[in-house]
Amino acid sequence: YRTYFLKKRAGVTGEYLADAEVSWDEMGRPEVAFTMNRQGADLMGKLTGENVGRKMAIVLDDKITSAPVIESKISERGRITMGGYGDPFKLQQEVKDLVAVLRSGALPAPLKKSFETQVGATMGQDSIDKAKTAMIIGGLAVVLFMLIYYRLAGFIANIAMLLNMLFMVAILAAFEASLTLPGIAGLVLTVGMAVDSNIIIYERIREELRHGKSPRTAVDAGFQRAFWTVFDAHVTNFIAGIVLYSYGSGPIRGFAVTLLVGIVTNLLTSVWISRWMFEIVVGRRGSVPATLSI
Repeated sequence: YRTYFLKKRAGVTGEYLADAEVSWDEMGRPEVAFTMNRQGADLMGKLTGENVGRKMAIVLDDKITSAPVIESKISERGRITMGGYGDPFKLQQEVKDLVAVLRSGALPAPLKKSFETQVGATMGQDSIDKAKTAMIIGGLAVVLFMLIYYRLAGFIANIAMLLNMLFMVAILAAFEASLTLPGIAGLVLTVGMAVDSNIIIYERIREELRHGKSPRTAVDAGFQRAFWTVFDAHVTNFIAGIVLYSYGSGPIRGFAVTLLVGIVTNLLTSVWISRWMFEIVVGRRGSVPATLSI
């Protein structure tokens, strides 16, 4: 610790500061460049002109954050060098912190605590438990709908959806990601995307069957003609996920990561793995059935 003796009244306050930013000197070392307004330039010129060679304390909320030595008279524009040849990353962080202090200025009034309250961790756990319950109920409803409406094809879609969830959880576990509320929302959204992809493909196969094509030909045509629709939708969502991850923070990034992983695994399961299972059903490697349960 160092002890500084300060004047009771500040010679120049933050209200006279026009701007402060990170800059670099001729040697490439980070420094603080600041600009004073017209009135502040006069006050700073008088203060620094009378105290060349002495230290000037920078105070925020009654705490000294820095005390650079005044090397020459400063009026409108000035620089604060950190000195030394230490770790450049550490110096740059110190400069950023000092810029933040200069831009913030002192609070207009002191903070006083009027009351305080504590929220236990059980509230967050309850929210996660409720989200898991909602996810299970929604997933079961989707499984039943696919089985009732698409029959055997719905069974294939459900297997692909379960594989999709398994792949997602495995990838997230490999990255040591935690399951949070935004992550659960991403999982639920992925289930919806998987069902949407299967519905697009199945309706296309039904249309081919109504045109009188055989089950194997209808499956081939359905997957081929629906592929680009499904692919375009996944690409659009993938771009949205990249934007969320690039410009978001915290929970938004967690949701974006789950969404991006889900898009990749969903495209794999709903297109290629589902088609592989359909080829087994329609007799790609054996007898060809006369009808298709879809």
